[in-house]
Amino acid sequence: MVNNYANTGIYKEIQQHLEFGGMTRFLHWIRGFMIIFLIASGFYIGYPFLQPDYHGEPVVFLQAYSRAFHCMAGFVLICASIFRVYLFFFAKSSKPERISIIQLVNPLVWVQVIGAYLFVAKHPHIKGAYNPLQFTTYFALSIITLIVCLTGVALYANVYHDGLGGLLGSMFKWVEVVCGGLSNVRAIHHIVTWVFIIFVPVHVYLVIWNSVRYPNGGADAMVSGYRYSEDQRV
Repeated sequence: MVNNYANTGIYKEIQQHLEFGGMTRFLHWIRGFMIIFLIASGFYIGYPFLQPDYHGEPVVFLQAYSRAFHCMAGFVLICASIFRVYLFFFAKSSKPERISIIQLVNPLVWVQVIGAYLFVAKHPHIKGAYNPLQFTTYFALSIITLIVCLTGVALYANVYHDGLGGLLGSMFKWVEVVCGGLSNVRAIHHIVTWVFIIFVPVHVYLVIWNSVRYPNGGADAMVSGYRYSEDQRV
C-alpha cells in the first residue's frame, strides 16, 4: 500500500509483516483464558463461599467439580505452554520472536525503550517481535508459569494417588522436597498466582498504550498476526 502526499512530495509505503503465526496466536488466547479461569476457580477452592442446597443423597459435589475443572484447566495450560515453547524455538513463523534476543545485549536500545515508556524519548526501531523490556518480561512470566505448573502438579498428585496422579506423584515428588513440604508448595502456588493477577491488567494496559501511541497494529497483532511499518521516500 502506497500513500502519496502530493503537497510534500513524500511517499509512504506501508509494509505488512507476519509477526505471530496462527498456532502462536491460538495458544496465546488459550493460555490467557485458562489463566483467568484458574485464578477464579483457585480462589473459590481456597474459599468455597457457595453453599449448595442440602440433599439427603450424596450428589452435592460442587467443590469436587470445582477442583476437577481447575485441574483440567491446569493440564490444558501445561500442554499449551509446552507447545508454545516448542514453537518459539522451532517454528518458522516464530523467527521474529527469536530475533528479539539480539537486542537484549544492546544497552542503547534498553535506554531508548525505557525513555519511550517515560515519554522522554522516541521509541527505537527494533528488530523482531519484542523490545528488550517486553522480551525480559515474557521470559520472566514463562518462569512464573513453570513454577505455578510444577507446584500445581505436586498438589494434584497429593490428592489423586491412582492413575495419572500416581505417575506424576513419583515423577514430581522432588517439588515438595525442594519447597520444604506440601504446605509450602501450596503457599508458593498461591503467591505466584498473585503475579498473574498483577500482570494481566498491566499487560492489557500496555498493549493498548502501545497501540494508541504507536499505531502500527500492536493491539491486533495477536489477532491478525500482522504488524505494519512505514518506509518514507522523497
